[in-house]
Amino acid sequence: MARHGTEFLVAETIYDVAMIGGGPAGYTAAIRGAEYGLKVALIDSARKLGGTCLHVGCIPTKALLFNAEIWEHLKHAAEFGIAGIGTPTLDWAAVQTRKTSIIDKHVKGLEFLMKKHKITVIPGYGRLTGPAQGGVHTVDVTAAGGEVSTLSAKNIILATGSEAKMLPGLEADDRILTNIEILAMDKVPKSLVVIGAGAVGMEFSSIFCSFGTEVTILEFLSRVVPVEDDEISKEITRLFKKRGIDVNTGAKVEKVEKTADGVKVTYTDANGKTQIKEAEKVLVAVGRSGRTANIGIEKTKVELEQGLVKVNEAQQTAEPGVFAIGDIVAGLPQLAHVGAMSGMVAIAKIAGRKFRPVRKDRIPSCTYTEPQIGSVGLTEAQAKEKGYQVKVGKFPFAGNAKATIVGNHDGFVKIVSDAKYGEILGVHILGPQATELVAEAVAVLELEGTVEEMMFTIHAHPTLTESLLDAYGSVEGMGINA
Repeated sequence: MARHGTEFLVAETIYDVAMIGGGPAGYTAAIRGAEYGLKVALIDSARKLGGTCLHVGCIPTKALLFNAEIWEHLKHAAEFGIAGIGTPTLDWAAVQTRKTSIIDKHVKGLEFLMKKHKITVIPGYGRLTGPAQGGVHTVDVTAAGGEVSTLSAKNIILATGSEAKMLPGLEADDRILTNIEILAMDKVPKSLVVIGAGAVGMEFSSIFCSFGTEVTILEFLSRVVPVEDDEISKEITRLFKKRGIDVNTGAKVEKVEKTADGVKVTYTDANGKTQIKEAEKVLVAVGRSGRTANIGIEKTKVELEQGLVKVNEAQQTAEPGVFAIGDIVAGLPQLAHVGAMSGMVAIAKIAGRKFRPVRKDRIPSCTYTEPQIGSVGLTEAQAKEKGYQVKVGKFPFAGNAKATIVGNHDGFVKIVSDAKYGEILGVHILGPQATELVAEAVAVLELEGTVEEMMFTIHAHPTLTESLLDAYGSVEGMGINA
């Protein structure tokens, strides 16, 4: 078997650990394992390393979002004193070329890291063969040509990732899209119906609205980005509608049909009335399914919960020596950074090193819309449900000088704290660079910071980060710029 010209004699080696899956979870665990001095193999059936995130997920999507952000600034170039541009035109082919070049750059970076850390990368589809024999697990690896070889390892980490769910009876094609097909379009559609208003649906709605597409969102639940704080959902809905996006919540899709030149979506609205929306294309963004089928789980003691793998705090499954990380893990959000950290936890356990388990209430959630959403910890409603006496502070970006400089006043920072001890329980940001600003909040929650401590933590001026300082102060009714 070969990859990048290097021959691997799989059967002759017993690895300390083998990863099945080469996305952010798998390759992160592999690199950290090598750093710990373990002999590591990484099995991946894809043509190139990186998984969904690098090829058809996080990275290409955010590349397009950055293009959309620049495009929005160009629309208002005169306000920034930039004259003579005339009427800008969008070169979609160039946008796609740049997106592809970013992916290629990071694929090469991963290949370099594999070589640097002497990680054996094995192309093929890996399947568990059953429990360990004499402390050694075996994995059947099927190459692209169909030939099967066997790999031996003391520990196995399942990191097979996820794939987009599709509505019953539908198949993805050039008009009915998932995240894969929408990233490969050869032109910007004139109209688009987006089914689902989680992060994926909202991000693509934001992108194509910026590029001039007529966008309609259909969300089954009562609000968009339902995992976020209720006030975030309400405000992003208002801002999306202000941008011209038709946002429909409480909408149940009944039927999606192809027409002569597009698609027709029939849905029941929040009032129980049947509505029909026609568009050039439809994006189905109703969640993702973990890839746990056909990887040999049934031959082991590994337990599933609604198709996802049950693990303990060290990412161990019920089968000794078999771990699971990333999108296939029950109870964890399907996010690349969660996959990467769960991989670091699993490999630390294997290497006998110290680790801290992944905590759901310490995971940052980022939605790269315009404006962006960044949040961590408990929402106001969740904190109340847990019995906390809640004290809340809010600060609008309209009062932040840097927001004025960058020309983006929309949104706010919301702090949810415990009234008794002042501990910060949650931070919810809607506004410019929210996905970057949330990093401070994650650190604050990890260190169990209080409102008083953060009120006396110096934030540089003028920065968007100052909005957090004002928000901490607002909990006590003392936001300076509010």
